[in-house]
Amino acid sequence: MSKEIVIISGKGGTGKTSVTASFAVLTEQAVIADCDVDAADLHLLLSPKVMQRNDFKSGYEAIIREADCTGCGACMAHCRFDAVFPTGEKDSAEKLSPACKSSCHLGTDAATDVNRPRKYQIDLIACEGCGVCAQVCPVKAIDMQECVCGEWMLSETRCGPMVHARLGIAAENSGKLVSVVRSEARRAAKEGGKNLIIVDGPPGIGCPVIASLSGADLAVIVTEPSTAGEHDFERVLALTKHFNLPTAICINKWDINPTLTERIEARARTAGAEVAGRIRYDAAVTAAQLQAKAVVETTAAAGADIREIWKFVMSMQMGTGSPLPILNR
Repeated sequence: MSKEIVIISGKGGTGKTSVTASFAVLTEQAVIADCDVDAADLHLLLSPKVMQRNDFKSGYEAIIREADCTGCGACMAHCRFDAVFPTGEKDSAEKLSPACKSSCHLGTDAATDVNRPRKYQIDLIACEGCGVCAQVCPVKAIDMQECVCGEWMLSETRCGPMVHARLGIAAENSGKLVSVVRSEARRAAKEGGKNLIIVDGPPGIGCPVIASLSGADLAVIVTEPSTAGEHDFERVLALTKHFNLPTAICINKWDINPTLTERIEARARTAGAEVAGRIRYDAAVTAAQLQAKAVVETTAAAGADIREIWKFVMSMQMGTGSPLPILNR
């Protein structure tokens, strides 16, 4: 079974994806998974060639069949999200069926109002997919259709297979899409005989992060010595501690605040996490990004730091050095 290393951060902008790209370049026999589906950017450094595209479907939206809608208004009356609105031509209510008249939200007297709207439609932006409208429609003219919320892709890169995804604009269920990406990465690893999966996890501590960490073998937290970095590092460290997940940390741009760096490292050790190393501030990292390269593919001094961190992580993960630590409860 393939080992899974998930690189995460408490906040965005710490250098997590740059570290992940470098790990992908340094490893062998690995599958890469970009689980930062809300704002994926690992592809900018690894330049994947898409081999397979697949729709990601999750949740439902209501669709009214116009030909079958009798304009009774029951759907609008029961929708708590104001997602149903009247449309179409006006018609005499005498043409309505008894069932429609009895379900009219305007009352029995209004069932003979010639100004009642004939048809209704769903505002798909406002619709929450609860299905109440389909339940109350007396003529069953509403279908609950599964939503296409994004797509996931299987690609080839210079570092090996990569599974990545793109969540649709304003789409939900990013945690479910993360689970799909990880599942497909495992499938690719099994079919390709790969023994390692490198996961670029989302920032923060929300549902997508939890979905990226479940069942992983090791979490690597990338943080920075700033007030926000320290605060969010504490939160994500508490998350890995909650799941009793072996954890290592590395501090990016450590030399901009050595005092805070030492404080973060001390906090990590107290929690039972390993300190994998430090990455110096290096303007050449930006130059590498502009060339669509990982830091270790250039002569950047920070690349040497990342190489040492990778050696440490591999000694933890593969059992050739210090054993996998278990966080103190």
